Amino acid sequence: MSARFEELDWRPTPMGVISLRRRRDPSLGTDVFEIKLDDEFLMSSMWTAGEIALAEFGLAQVPGDHLDVAVGGLGLGHTAQAVLAHSRVRSLVVVEALAEVIEWHQRRLLPLGEQLTSDPRCHLVQGDFFALAGTASGLDPQQARRFDAILVDIDHSPRHTLNPTHASFYRPDGLSRLAKHLHPGGVFGLWSNDPPDDDFHAALTKVFTETASHVVTFPNPVQGGESANTVYIARTPSLPM
Repeated sequence: MSARFEELDWRPTPMGVISLRRRRDPSLGTDVFEIKLDDEFLMSSMWTAGEIALAEFGLAQVPGDHLDVAVGGLGLGHTAQAVLAHSRVRSLVVVEALAEVIEWHQRRLLPLGEQLTSDPRCHLVQGDFFALAGTASGLDPQQARRFDAILVDIDHSPRHTLNPTHASFYRPDGLSRLAKHLHPGGVFGLWSNDPPDDDFHAALTKVFTETASHVVTFPNPVQGGESANTVYIARTPSLPM
């Protein structure tokens, strides 16, 4: 049986103190892994439905095989794992700002670490996703290329960002810079902890030809009832036939 609580790692970073902890939840009968930045919870293995749905909704809109996918935000790895579960995926680049989070996966302190680091399709990149998305060279430091899908789970929502500098990404100019890294007909997906946002949806429609928002509900064993996330999906224009 696991200890009721264990802090697996604790590091000061330029963004604040980041920590990884594991606790035993007796009501669920399982270990819960949590990442905190200072006193703020960034993610918990108790809530993964939205992260998995981001991959499922995104890839469902991409036809064909030999797909090249990028994910912004590694976290506990559930979006990356859901992407790799699709045999159609040829390559996956995961951009994570915090080297410590990548190291936790490499050291296999997290349950998905072994799977992600041993899959030859998966490449973990330490970097600022938002800065890379605004450059001509793009999200893969090894080669400038486009992707069939780019899926992002970093900020709490377009309105509630971890850093004020991220806000411009969610406006039409920032989304336009991101869209340049997608193939024609490529898909952009975004996870949000807030309900669907009309202003952000309007920004999407100025850049992408097809847009949709999906509300993902899941049981909340802490508060009871259900909680919800939003997954936005948008597609770039396809080449004319």
